[in-house]
Amino acid sequence: MSKVFVLGGTGFLGYYTVKELLRRNYQVKTMALPPMPSKDLLPEEVECTLGNIFELSDEQIVDLLTDCDSLIYAAGADERTVPKKPAMKFFYEANVLPTQRLARLAKKAGVGHFVVFSSYFAEFAQRLPQYHLEEQAYPCMRLLQEQVAFAEGEGKMKVSSLRLPYIFGTMPGRMPLWTAFVDPARGQAVYPAPKGGTAAVTVEQVAEAAVGILEHGEHRQTYSICAKNLKFKEFYQLIIEALGQEDTTRIPISNYDELKPYFEKLDQDADQQGLEHGIHMAVSMKLQTEDLFLVSSRHNASFRHQGT
Repeated sequence: MSKVFVLGGTGFLGYYTVKELLRRNYQVKTMALPPMPSKDLLPEEVECTLGNIFELSDEQIVDLLTDCDSLIYAAGADERTVPKKPAMKFFYEANVLPTQRLARLAKKAGVGHFVVFSSYFAEFAQRLPQYHLEEQAYPCMRLLQEQVAFAEGEGKMKVSSLRLPYIFGTMPGRMPLWTAFVDPARGQAVYPAPKGGTAAVTVEQVAEAAVGILEHGEHRQTYSICAKNLKFKEFYQLIIEALGQEDTTRIPISNYDELKPYFEKLDQDADQQGLEHGIHMAVSMKLQTEDLFLVSSRHNASFRHQGT
């Protein structure tokens, strides 16, 4: 029976990936930062250690991974983090360096396939060059994260990247990711939506895709997944209906050009506080006027899921 190490197995994505691996009869080993989000989160058959894997020595990490055939890297900082500037340095240290080290040590331990969870902002940095996202800290470092992992695997270990869009779902003991959208809409008469849209998946589909890549993925390939391409207005309407406000809340389309000075001021305010967004707010909100939909291309393998 194949054994898979899941880094971040008690996090949102890692938790569901562990569940999917168990459902498909894999042995699972994980290490995650304490504390556990809820008691008895993982089944007893999961080999779970709480701690920071990157505080271990190289030798300890190799020993930890020696009995594993594959590794899923479900950890790191996402674009919601607003670090001290320069953001490029923060995301390099949070996402690139740890991935490179673990990929190198996983190869040394004999791991055969390494899957890194990345972002669809890496995808759109390539698809929408007019936005110069490769100059923005978060997508730039996601692209670099993939490349260093690919390079570390050369000659001995397959390395694949799963580029993730908006993800829907909940898990025990953790605050839902969509609180940032739901709370501002609560009790509002008007809740403006951006003009564009986004690809979306459920967290269960992320787990299914991760295991699918373990079984069929190729070295140096990126995989973007999409269950539904969703206009932001449609997404906001779902929020309003969930709140029971469909008769009291109106969802107009926001005008980016009118709001641009406000977004630029948010970037200026962050700068004055010594902070920097991984994607500057003026760029991020302009990007949301586009349909960030996922379709297959010759540079990318897209998994299209219908249902969970």
